[in-house]
Amino acid sequence: MAKRRKEKDEDEEKPFKIPKFDEEAFVKRERRNIKTTFLAFLFGCLMALVCFGFWALMGNETNFRWPLILLVGIANAAFLRYIFLRLNIDLTDFSRRNWFSTYGIYFFTWLLVFIVFTNPPFYDDESPRIEFVSLPDIQEFGGNVLIVAKITDNVRVDYDEITLTITDPDDNVTTISPTKFDIEKIISIFEIKNPDNLTGEFSYVLSAKDVNGQIKKTSGTFSYNEDVIEISNDDELEKMDDNDDIKIDVDVDVSQRNFRVYYTLDDGVEINIDRENVAYKDEYETSPKYEGWMANNNYTMKVYVEVSHYFPNIPIQYSNIVKDTRDYKVSTTDDSGIGDETPPMPWNWTKYFKGEAQAPVLLNYDQVKVNSDTPLHRQIILPYPVSVQTPGFELIIFLVAIFAILIIFKYKKKNNNHK
Repeated sequence: MAKRRKEKDEDEEKPFKIPKFDEEAFVKRERRNIKTTFLAFLFGCLMALVCFGFWALMGNETNFRWPLILLVGIANAAFLRYIFLRLNIDLTDFSRRNWFSTYGIYFFTWLLVFIVFTNPPFYDDESPRIEFVSLPDIQEFGGNVLIVAKITDNVRVDYDEITLTITDPDDNVTTISPTKFDIEKIISIFEIKNPDNLTGEFSYVLSAKDVNGQIKKTSGTFSYNEDVIEISNDDELEKMDDNDDIKIDVDVDVSQRNFRVYYTLDDGVEINIDRENVAYKDEYETSPKYEGWMANNNYTMKVYVEVSHYFPNIPIQYSNIVKDTRDYKVSTTDDSGIGDETPPMPWNWTKYFKGEAQAPVLLNYDQVKVNSDTPLHRQIILPYPVSVQTPGFELIIFLVAIFAILIIFKYKKKNNNHK
């Protein structure tokens, strides 16, 4: 027992000796690490150039182009070991952390340089992006059709090369340029008329080209018909009182979206019309009970449909009108209830965004349920302004890259401390 205590005391009395620093080995190791880092960087640049060549040869019509290039970039990292050995680099003490940092430098260099090569001003294979709408999809004789297109490009659109080629029901082909531009030429508007009152389907091809020659084409159709709007009980429009109904039928294909139906009396104020059944967009019903009507009077009634559209992130309404080709003669009796009730109004989005109160009576197919769990796009409402936010994938990639770099430096520091 005493012997063990004595040995312990002798051990405690021994002074601490600083390990001998092998400067030559340290310099050799650091030079090796610098060389491997530099070679990984150069190899990443070279492979980015090679992958860019494959990217350009495959073209933007190749499916899975990006996954294939990514696999090539990752797989080629295996050549780093072969390169180091061919250059007689000593890898005997090359740790797992060293390989991790080397592969990380190669991969992020490859990714960064490849992204730079495949984007303007070095390369552009992205054709213009076109979002378009036909207003309306079916028009009555005497009315026009508006083709409204939002055309954007990652470089710049060649505005002189935006054209619309129309084929009418008689197979006559006409090519026209935009009637006007809107919002710094982002929106192109084409106005189409039918002076010969042709009935049937018109097809069109919208073409846009960017300054680098990339072309985008998209197609659509619209029609002309004489029965888009009609009053189904037009034989009951004389001597009407506040209990009488006027039933109006509208072709549902006038627009893929909801639309507003209204009428005027002697070209006066617009009087909006509710749906007879909220679920059906082809049947509407009104009555002389609404403001705008007067008792014991004769009117000329004109019926209209307004079709509208909002492009994402553009709070501007683009709309067009379909007018019934027929004018209707209506008359009212000496009824005290005529003209007493407030006509319905559509939802006012300007008031909504300002937090102001809506009109006292809203269209039965345009009543937004603010507190409802049903998303707006599933509610039965008229087109409204929409905004779409970018998910921010670039920020995520940036944060991941910063995190990876910090880990690399952390491992390199620990590795140097251990050695």
